[in-house]
Amino acid sequence: MLRPPLKHCRACGTAVDYRVPDDGDIKERAVCPACLTVHYENPLNVVGTVPAWGEHGEQVLLCKRNIEPRRGKWTLPAGFMELGETSSEGAARETDEEAGARFEMLGLFTVMNVTRVGQLHLFYRARLLDTAFNPGHETMEARLFLESEIPWEELAFRTVKETLEQYFADRRTGVFGIHTLDIS
Repeated sequence: MLRPPLKHCRACGTAVDYRVPDDGDIKERAVCPACLTVHYENPLNVVGTVPAWGEHGEQVLLCKRNIEPRRGKWTLPAGFMELGETSSEGAARETDEEAGARFEMLGLFTVMNVTRVGQLHLFYRARLLDTAFNPGHETMEARLFLESEIPWEELAFRTVKETLEQYFADRRTGVFGIHTLDIS
């Protein structure tokens, strides 16, 4: 379910044609027949965190979604990266907006290609500084879960499930790496 195709030129508003541009490109693109602008449609970046609490990060913070898609399901705090911010800045902003948590950003943890929907998901580890949360309007509830308490069947997205499984696997070994996955 990729985004719908571009219909009009972002530069002049003329209806675009999908064809291979004359510039040596080999892929079909949206090309404006009036101003010849070639429009490149690229994946959207979804950025978020795995906020952990406890001496050894035994609990993670999940947010119950108050918006579609998957309203009422649990997720890690995450959302679309904005222009003008780095991926870690976007992940921090989303964690603040969705959970109202105070935290310290740690390293990049998972990189997942979700080609079916044209997205790249990046999750960072984060260490919670306290357990006071002030969720924003996109979140019904924010709370901590031990691994045994995770509502696995109520998670909103496969990227969240994969990230949580990898987090708890790494936590058991005491070594956190960077993990990549292609989700079809």
